[in-house]
Amino acid sequence: MAVILGIESSCDETSASICIDGEIKSNIIAGQAIHAKYGGVVPELASRAHQLHIIPTVDEAIQQAKIHKNDVDAVAFTRGPGLLGSLLVGTSFAKSFALARQIPLIEVNHMQAHILAHFIEEPKPNFPFLCLTVSGGHTQIVLVKDYFEMEVLGQTLDDAAGEAFDKTAKILNLPYPGGPLIDKYAQTGNPNAYKLPEPQIPELNFSFSGLKTAILYMVQAEEKKNPNFLMENIADVCASVQQRIVSILLNKLKRAAEQTGVRDMAIAGGVSANSGLRRALLEMGKQYHWNVFIPKFEYCTDNAAMIAIAGYHKYLRQEFVDQDIAPLARMHM
Repeated sequence: MAVILGIESSCDETSASICIDGEIKSNIIAGQAIHAKYGGVVPELASRAHQLHIIPTVDEAIQQAKIHKNDVDAVAFTRGPGLLGSLLVGTSFAKSFALARQIPLIEVNHMQAHILAHFIEEPKPNFPFLCLTVSGGHTQIVLVKDYFEMEVLGQTLDDAAGEAFDKTAKILNLPYPGGPLIDKYAQTGNPNAYKLPEPQIPELNFSFSGLKTAILYMVQAEEKKNPNFLMENIADVCASVQQRIVSILLNKLKRAAEQTGVRDMAIAGGVSANSGLRRALLEMGKQYHWNVFIPKFEYCTDNAAMIAIAGYHKYLRQEFVDQDIAPLARMHM
């Protein structure tokens, strides 16, 4: 029996999880509301909050899993990518716990872990599969050949999809985090109310900076004609924005499917919680006869369960690291 403690601290969620023989027994997440008044994550405040939350979060994860800390066989932690100060807190705790217990230490790539969240529960995709990873900092199409053999086929050249949602929310005077609010307003809006451009980016890469600028200019032009434009049309604007971001993402995924011949499609990352994206992917899957895999909401945003499951598969391979390991703000697949 392998008991893995997973630690996630890449941005503004402190999370701990216990995985026993590939089954998640607990997944505790402590958020950080302090960033809302600044309109975005403040790195220094995030790292300080991680220091406050890490011990009680791990303690709760262990208690919920109904084990003792001495039962843990290895500690898996997010090495990167992410905010360096935040990563440092999780890495330092993981190293200390492993050193004190004299147990193995397992580094985990945050983006790989998002993809491996699909192996927490059934149904699970078959190798190879394509995964559209979409979050606040990353947008990628990844060809997943094995648990840790992944090839990035395309990625954003500027803003990520999550940034596009949050920055658009600022333009629309919505509070942070704006992505979920755009999704909420879009439920009752007309997605065809406003025509927004789709960037023509070569190959399988993405760009969202031009779309963000187009949204800004559209809002400014409409407000000149009607100062109450946003107040009166917020649902239609959000629905139009969401539809365009989703179409940009899925049109590239469709192209990747055509190029690779792969039929298993998955999404991962914080933006995979977006209802418009989930619904559109399911519809596209029916149209093109894909096998579509969408994680539960709790495994979309940053969480330690995905770190623990990735750590479990590395544990089976005996892929451990030494105590001299250091976090990386930038980390490739």
